Amino acid sequence: MQSAAIAEKVRSIAWYHSIELPGGIVTPGVNNSRRALARLQLPSLAGRSVLDIGAWDGFYSFEAAKRGASRVLATDSFVWTNHWGQHGFNLAREALGLEKAVEDRQIDVMELSPNVLTEDFDVVLFLGVLYHLSDPLGALERVASVTKDLLILETETALDYLPFPAARLWRPRELSNDDTNYWSLNRRAITATLRRLGFGNVRVVYHTSIGRRFARAIRDRRLRDGFRSCRVVIHARR
Repeated sequence: MQSAAIAEKVRSIAWYHSIELPGGIVTPGVNNSRRALARLQLPSLAGRSVLDIGAWDGFYSFEAAKRGASRVLATDSFVWTNHWGQHGFNLAREALGLEKAVEDRQIDVMELSPNVLTEDFDVVLFLGVLYHLSDPLGALERVASVTKDLLILETETALDYLPFPAARLWRPRELSNDDTNYWSLNRRAITATLRRLGFGNVRVVYHTSIGRRFARAIRDRRLRDGFRSCRVVIHARR
């Protein structure tokens, strides 16, 4: 596909991920995907199977393929069927020449199982999805069932100051004016749940610092929201 044709199609799509395409084209995603990638602290993916749950425009799926994953399966349901559609994912995959390297399947998180997917995966990416779900514990059970070795989880948290596992249910638009935000578990709740699900080594590898939360609150002129929103990245190994 020629650069001019890619650029024209890019302009016709609403993007979430910022994806670098051939010809110096970068999709105008609202998410700073490169910065978010650094926070994940991905291990070597060479020769490993990777499942990307809630793939959206596919930035992390494509990154896994570029890093030598033996198989990459991108899954989504809410975004691809009810929200922004799969147009961005399809265009980016074609432009990057990754049609054979990255598979896709429309499937809801709550439908995941080894039988449905026909296998489990060495590395599972579950990024920016958990706090949008009405049944976060059930979702973690489903995700754990298809994780052979390493789960990388990125999500919103709340109530981390409490000395015990806890969760907060958000009212519509209470967090970041987004009515798809549902539950935020604190880090203790996430860790305890993952250990119950058979992950022996659970580590928080990133969390939003107080300084960043303050700067974001000032920038967006939403002081309360800035401090409410605290994201974490957790590595959970079998």
